[in-house]
Amino acid sequence: MSYQWDILCEEGLQFFGKMSASIAHEIKNVLAVVNENAGLIQDYISMHERGIPIDPEQLKSVSRMITKQVRRADTIMKNMSKFAHSTDQVIKTENVNDILDVVTNLSNRLATMREITLEKIPSEGPVKIKTNPFFLENLIWLCLDFSMDAVGPERTVRLLAREIDNNARITFSQLGRLPEMPLETFPDKRVEALLSALQGDITVDTQAGTISISLPV
Repeated sequence: MSYQWDILCEEGLQFFGKMSASIAHEIKNVLAVVNENAGLIQDYISMHERGIPIDPEQLKSVSRMITKQVRRADTIMKNMSKFAHSTDQVIKTENVNDILDVVTNLSNRLATMREITLEKIPSEGPVKIKTNPFFLENLIWLCLDFSMDAVGPERTVRLLAREIDNNARITFSQLGRLPEMPLETFPDKRVEALLSALQGDITVDTQAGTISISLPV
């Protein structure tokens, strides 16, 4: 197998950078909310020092908001950790659903900016394959990015992983604008390089409005 390392490395760095920047932005938003609520607490302290009564419910509301943001930050960091550890091993047995969860969670903010909802359909069971986790995450992102451009009027991209005929299949559906997309440029050289490295195939069905990745189990 001949890997196109120049493309894989360049695309991999761009992918890692884009997701890291998005994670950093989310963490910055969390800190901004926490800082705002810390300011409210300081205001309440100043009121108390001036003899102005403080409603305990106001303090409870601030406490709940800070706790909510801490939980949000914890979730963000867990997703970031899973993403970072996907580079630990070149080949690893993975549940495709777990990888799809990671990419979906990382992409939610980018999807929201485009006013798109990502809906991961629950699988009937684990879909385990031996693969390069980072390459697969990268491939899923590129297909998801294209799918969001091709999304239909529902503004929802559905994602589903399942095992069919000894293959793991990842399907992106609800792509109502797929017939209008420039399919001569998709899959592009980045997608093709990743498919080659993962020994996978891709199918674009304009009539059904779906894109499917097939990978050997």
